[in-house]
Amino acid sequence: MPAYPHGRGGHFSLWATGRRPGYDSLEAEMRLFIGLKYGILVTALCLCAQAQTAPGKEAAANESKGMPPRVSPTEYQAHAQAGTVTVAAEFTGHSIATPQGTFSTEEYVVVETGFFGPDGARLKVSAEDFSLRVNGKKSALSPQPFGLIASSLKNPEWEPPAEKKSKTSMGGGGEGESKDPPAPVKVPLPVQRAMAQRVQKAALPEGDRTLPQAGLIFFQHRGKVQSIQSLELIYEGPAGKAILNLQP
Repeated sequence: MPAYPHGRGGHFSLWATGRRPGYDSLEAEMRLFIGLKYGILVTALCLCAQAQTAPGKEAAANESKGMPPRVSPTEYQAHAQAGTVTVAAEFTGHSIATPQGTFSTEEYVVVETGFFGPDGARLKVSAEDFSLRVNGKKSALSPQPFGLIASSLKNPEWEPPAEKKSKTSMGGGGEGESKDPPAPVKVPLPVQRAMAQRVQKAALPEGDRTLPQAGLIFFQHRGKVQSIQSLELIYEGPAGKAILNLQP
């Protein structure tokens, strides 16, 4: 059979060239569609990854990192041995001293605690391993989670904005002066949030840690520190048992 490079009857054949009508435009449209589909998929994956990692980063920023351990256990009010680990502590009353500022709470008392051990030693640290005996009472106080303490925090350095006097209260004879008691001052939410984050980071870190480690432990006690005659911090944990006599 003879070849027909130009088609039968001398007409040019599209089949001979290997191309069909509209093939180029169809191929371009398909490439564009695939590119757009791939770009949308990548964008969706990126947004999904951001949504999943953002809360994790925020939680990591606010997690307990503890206090800088002091040079040695002897720099605390008291220290005692629990196996190969030395437990040290200092009672700070209603004051909460953190690396970023000092705060206070009227409903809780605070103990700064430190763990020391041989080089490279590790220990599973938990505030739940502690209890605080006040004035020799039979039942010792249990540590309280930070979430319960946040609402009671106060910043001694924060001052409320000056109250503006009304024009009527500045007149003679006291006319127009309000006899109502002043409204309670509310600490702005950003100030409360900043205090909570700083105290949370100073709390005793939890979990398996390389020693030394240090941090704050909180116990509920609304009474005045002056009424405390004796304090015993009791540790019963993976390292063993120790009792530390603290100074009120």
